[in-house]
Amino acid sequence: MAWHAELKLCYSAAHGKTALQFTHSGPLRILKSLYPEGDAICHNVIVHPPGGIVGGDTLSIGLQVAAGAHALVTTPGATRFYKSSGAKGVQRTTAKVDNAARLEWLPLEAIAYNGCHAVNHASFELAPEAQMIGWDITAFGLPAANEPYLTGRFLQTLEIPGLWLEHASIDASDQRLMHGKLGFAGKRCMGSLWFASGSEINRVQRARLLELVRAIVDRQGLQNDGAALVAGVTAPNPRMLIVRVLSPVVEPCAQLLKATWAAMRTEVWSLPPNAPRIWAM
Repeated sequence: MAWHAELKLCYSAAHGKTALQFTHSGPLRILKSLYPEGDAICHNVIVHPPGGIVGGDTLSIGLQVAAGAHALVTTPGATRFYKSSGAKGVQRTTAKVDNAARLEWLPLEAIAYNGCHAVNHASFELAPEAQMIGWDITAFGLPAANEPYLTGRFLQTLEIPGLWLEHASIDASDQRLMHGKLGFAGKRCMGSLWFASGSEINRVQRARLLELVRAIVDRQGLQNDGAALVAGVTAPNPRMLIVRVLSPVVEPCAQLLKATWAAMRTEVWSLPPNAPRIWAM
């Protein structure tokens, strides 16, 4: 039986508080809104009770962050794309962030199981005075469990319309991609973190952010003996910074992106790194 699920999150701001209204159908849920940083920032956890996506499943997540609101959204665990007999398992996320609003989109990793046929599409539309920090972490197979990614296909699209578009087709049988030095070089986890603004980032701030993130990348590389991690940061246009990571397994990648997220939100928003409680469980 294929699941078709939809979740719509609408954040609004009034009297200094960000509030959430939501609707859902099928097996997608939102846990209780939390305010560990005070009323201005609403933390939420998206839950998918079946625990994974199989061929034929379609999960749709929509977010609207209204003017002045600040939402932080995460998940309690990995999104698992399981082996498929042919049909695609699909997850689509779309978000609109209004002027003077902020979004932190921080789901835990997606795992592409051997034999999966998966589609993961995420699109974020930013108004001129909106800002966001987001990340995407994808692991291929389960190396620690001796379950490698040998067959299957993972289609991924990340975009901010009019600013950034990435589309990847990752076929397990593509030896040049999976093992070549210009591809994954045998590593099985890839991650991207981005800070994006609806308008141009001040050049001085952009330079500070690049320096800050490069220092984090260097430090994490040393902690992982320089072998487990390949990472870098770029500013591909005046409205974005992007951090790229390759690692053998999820943990080194996630640690780097969490450290980068914490430093970025302090630098650009003067907010302490108040990590979601669910990450510690």
